[in-house]
Amino acid sequence: MLQNQGDGNATFHHRNATLLSVVEVEAPDVLTSKDLDRRLSDALKRLRLPSGLLQRVAGVRSRRNWRSDGDVRTGTVEAGRRALSAAGIEPAEVSMMINTSVTREHLEPSVAVGVHHELGLPSSAMNFDITNACLGFVNAMTLASSLIDAGQARYVLIVNGEDARKVQDATVERINSLEQSLSREDFMSEFASLTLGCGAAAAVIGPADAHPEGHRIIGGVTRAATQHHELCVGDHRGMFTDARGLLDGGLDLVMDAWEDAKAHFDWQQMDSYVTHQVSQLHTSSIIKAAKLDKKKVPVTYPELGNVGPASLPITLAREAASLISGSRVLCMGVGSGLNTAMVELQW
Repeated sequence: MLQNQGDGNATFHHRNATLLSVVEVEAPDVLTSKDLDRRLSDALKRLRLPSGLLQRVAGVRSRRNWRSDGDVRTGTVEAGRRALSAAGIEPAEVSMMINTSVTREHLEPSVAVGVHHELGLPSSAMNFDITNACLGFVNAMTLASSLIDAGQARYVLIVNGEDARKVQDATVERINSLEQSLSREDFMSEFASLTLGCGAAAAVIGPADAHPEGHRIIGGVTRAATQHHELCVGDHRGMFTDARGLLDGGLDLVMDAWEDAKAHFDWQQMDSYVTHQVSQLHTSSIIKAAKLDKKKVPVTYPELGNVGPASLPITLAREAASLISGSRVLCMGVGSGLNTAMVELQW
């Protein structure tokens, strides 16, 4: 049941939804931040900027890349297959498939249709894209859980695949081509593009009453601060950000939702806080503001960078090995725009 609060916060509780699996597919090639420094060495010298900014400022040492066009589709399909296998669900049992990728080669048809076809899902399985920047996967979890609660879906497969190579290459080419006209401010507005990485993830959500072994999806909150919709704008040419404005606006948004949630949930002592992976600065700021135990906040950005909507499920998939039955997990997603959502899971 969704309750719209007068202050703009939405609080929801799920009755019968459970996470049956969450998996990742790692892109094969490693691109280190030192590699990018070498490609940008002339521009860094002109601007009198030190090498190693990506490591020191963002905490990103490397990111993964696909090898060629089409690999992101292959990786997304493989993630879907692995998620279904891990959940013990046959493709014919899937009621709905939701793709949440930011990456897309064309405006239509949806990315979902190709993945649906390659997975061999039945014609009865509704399929579509949800695009909400880096928050899409968490939004899909909430939508799937609500439909299962309502009896309108039984098993929902959520997939995501991201390919940052074009953005990486375009950003490096543009920075190197601008020569003397490039300012430090221009460079920093493109800095976030250099933290992006490739990868894929998938999850299966089903009815809790049929799967006591699953991980219950308890509920959560959402909040929007769309007055900040121009702080981070991206396309295939690059991602252009107001880094300070994005950090401040995003932190305010997350903490507003965190405070409002206290009337409905007790999240101060969770066993794990799985956040969207942006950077060292963003993660440490949330830990400090919410007074979280740093040891309970797993990170993947140092070796994977920001994999968009796939970042949170990839981190959750890696964290799963350390979770035991009864562990309480809070998924904390943020997407440029700005939007945030937090969803509690019981392992």
